[in-house]
Amino acid sequence: MGGSRNTASAQQMGMSTVLLILAVSAAGCGREGPTPQPEEDLQARSERLARESLIVDTHIDVPYRMQEEPEDISKRTEGGDFDYPRAVEGGLNAPFMSIYTPADLQETGGSRELADSLIEMVEGFEERWPDKFSVARSPEDVRADFQAGRISLPMGMENGAPIGDDLANLAYFHDRGISYITLTHGKSNRISDSSYDEERVWKGLSPFGRQVVEEMNRLGIMIDISHVTDEAFFQVLDLTRAPVIASHSSCRSFTGDWERNMSDEMIRRLGENGGVIHINFGSAFLTQEAWEYSEAMWDAVGEYRDEHGLAEGDPAVETFTEEYRKKHPQVLADVSDVVDHVDHAVELAGIDHVGLGSDFDGVGPSTPTGLKDVSFYPNLIRHLLERGYSEADIRKILGGNTLRVWSAVERIAAELLDGD
Repeated sequence: MGGSRNTASAQQMGMSTVLLILAVSAAGCGREGPTPQPEEDLQARSERLARESLIVDTHIDVPYRMQEEPEDISKRTEGGDFDYPRAVEGGLNAPFMSIYTPADLQETGGSRELADSLIEMVEGFEERWPDKFSVARSPEDVRADFQAGRISLPMGMENGAPIGDDLANLAYFHDRGISYITLTHGKSNRISDSSYDEERVWKGLSPFGRQVVEEMNRLGIMIDISHVTDEAFFQVLDLTRAPVIASHSSCRSFTGDWERNMSDEMIRRLGENGGVIHINFGSAFLTQEAWEYSEAMWDAVGEYRDEHGLAEGDPAVETFTEEYRKKHPQVLADVSDVVDHVDHAVELAGIDHVGLGSDFDGVGPSTPTGLKDVSFYPNLIRHLLERGYSEADIRKILGGNTLRVWSAVERIAAELLDGD
């Protein structure tokens, strides 16, 4: 009996040692490990974190949405994914307003004019509702707005086409409040090849695109590598002196070989650069099944456009797309799929190199179950807590990492200016 008791005691001591080692290992990885909690405590904790944290989302397509269907976003709107009441409910503090120009305008003209008009629209939000919104041009502006209880509206330009072939336009748009530029979009432009374009004009960056990277470093504009080809990505990272961002991309390992998402090698390299991948919430970016549905739908839409000679945004194209979705119900991801991408990116690049770039108002009705609009950030936080992320690391994902990169880009620009 005595021997059995000693053996049991030794086993208990051994198990305690194992548990201690596991706890220390989890802490070292920045994860607390799943902790059973009462349902209401976990919900309350998620809501508190949403209120107290500075939440930055690097890609929300409100301006282009509003250009097509103007609404009063100071009030709850019937359409779209963003308005002031829902942003307050979700704890969203700094949604980057996407100044998006369609690739079609690269051929017909009008990219710069559209970009200017969308910037004016965002400035108008502040002018109409100064107690609710404030245009933010720096991380300091974002923090000041957070303290004052206003929602910051930093701006990012999606598609570098408005730059044309004139480097001076970079300074022009920076002065207008553009804090990052997505080098290209749906088609290759004067700066870079696009991951969506089968024709690779430049085999990565153009000669002008290389100058654009250097000038963006000099001015303190964040370089956004979402939408570029793999070749362009690696060329950017070889050239840049500052960390870069992917403003709205997810992990390719979940979606086959889809180049619009980032490969494991790219995510690791982005981490080594000091940059941040901001996870896109669109279902096609998250699961293979949703991506295959999206591919089939956009193939059908493309054939319809070509058959009728229609441009992107034409009402007839919108009607066709709606009818397609009625006949073929949308395949949706779940909020847990977003967290799977966060987990994967953290494993590859580290906790300091992952953020959020929802693409709200840009991915239509394909947002995941449990993460349908800007009021749902607390639900995302809850899932991160359930996965064992610490509150400190959740704050990094929610916005701390993005603000760190933005500050670093501005600091490096100041150092380059001093060196001139």
